[in-house]
Amino acid sequence: MEHEALVAILKSLHEHECSVDEAIIKFRGMAFDDLEFARIDHHRALRKGYPEVIFCQNKTVKHIVDIAKNLVGHHETVFGTRSSEEAIDALVKEVPDIEVNRAGRCFWKKSPSWKKKDQVKGSIVIAAAGTSDLPVVEEARCTVEIMGNPCVVLNDVGVAGIHRLFAYKNELQDAAVIIAVAGMEGALPSVIGGLVSCPVIGVPTSVGYGSHLHGMVPLFAMLNSCASGMTVVNIDNGFGAGFAAVLMNTLA
Repeated sequence: MEHEALVAILKSLHEHECSVDEAIIKFRGMAFDDLEFARIDHHRALRKGYPEVIFCQNKTVKHIVDIAKNLVGHHETVFGTRSSEEAIDALVKEVPDIEVNRAGRCFWKKSPSWKKKDQVKGSIVIAAAGTSDLPVVEEARCTVEIMGNPCVVLNDVGVAGIHRLFAYKNELQDAAVIIAVAGMEGALPSVIGGLVSCPVIGVPTSVGYGSHLHGMVPLFAMLNSCASGMTVVNIDNGFGAGFAAVLMNTLA
């Protein structure tokens, strides 16, 4: 249950628009729902400010659809990551008005009370080294935007043609948080970290040739960066980077 939904129930009770028994019925599903294969946390939005997110990898299509329907039934924002094409196709058929991003392997349906955050420091910039990093970039972008933050994406600005990055110096310097996505040798976050004063989140990707070791090389490069204050998430973790950026960008 999201904060706005809870406020609406309490206000309705206070103004005698619903009875105590009716309010209790609405509250019954608040803590979590036990679907046997999943226990859906309906209190997460109250604790964290953002609802539970469905990590779809290795889940069956039916399980994904059932979890999404349960969240919709509780008037909560639905957001799923790492979804298969099969699951997305099923959701489009069974959940009205669901939105999808096939490149980012994401889907979402915003709750009736969803709104953009009005207490943010500024825009979150996602800088991607190459077009091959697109799935991770789109996952990060979906996360940032669904959680109500403004987002700017700079694609194909890697160190192989560093002048392309410098063409966006104003966007970089105006950013509140920058997510830098790179595979291969993973140099982009270090370069950006040396140019800006805002937090930089490095995202290593599994894009690269054999000695790249499926993302381990850029991961180690980012962890060993000499750019002060840079933080790093796991390989291909666009969602983790987007979520962290939102927390950094949202004022208390």
